[in-house]
Amino acid sequence: MKKKDTLILIVDDEPDILEILSYNLKNEGYQVITAENGVKAVKKAKKHRPHLIVLDVMMPEMDGIEACEQIRKIDSLNDAIITFFTARNEDYSQIAGFEAGADDYITKPIKPKVLVSKVKSLLRRLKEESVVQSSYTVGDITIDKKEYKVIVDNEELSLPRKEFELLSLLTSEPNKVFKRDEILDQVWGNDVVVGGRTIDVHIRKLREKLGDDLFKTVKGVGYKFVE
Repeated sequence: MKKKDTLILIVDDEPDILEILSYNLKNEGYQVITAENGVKAVKKAKKHRPHLIVLDVMMPEMDGIEACEQIRKIDSLNDAIITFFTARNEDYSQIAGFEAGADDYITKPIKPKVLVSKVKSLLRRLKEESVVQSSYTVGDITIDKKEYKVIVDNEELSLPRKEFELLSLLTSEPNKVFKRDEILDQVWGNDVVVGGRTIDVHIRKLREKLGDDLFKTVKGVGYKFVE
């Protein structure tokens, strides 16, 4: 995907931040639109279908967490990458963000060059995931990696991007124990700094949706999908 064809939505209630981020990303050749709060973010996301959404957490009217949850309910935005823009030491926001369906987070303040590098990394992930891959079935679960679908007992189950990727990884080799470092590397990437609790949050969500007995914790090592 060329930069000129890539649309980024930046959401923040501080005009200065919107201006700085927009300026630097536009200089890199990306298309950029902005919103000042979560309500406008959801409306603009639904209308323009951006490839990447950068969401501030603390905003008036509707905060970033709620906006993320609303956006993840829109089918046409299933492939959009959502990253939160959080202040330092807001660990609670990061965990809540992942639970809401976010793919990543960016800690502010951030230097423009670092921001551009981070955006390139996130969009590179989107490009890699656009490669056509086959579907397969494990037990009662069918995973279609081409259409980003999960079918359970003939019913489609909607999963946020990272939950889908984690499920795909674990089911790619049932009964194999995937180490935590391996999961972080393959699902979040080497250039993404997330804590081990992030995996735990996503595993818990998968257990709630698919069944606790399908995912086994191997203490001190990682997780496996039990066929």
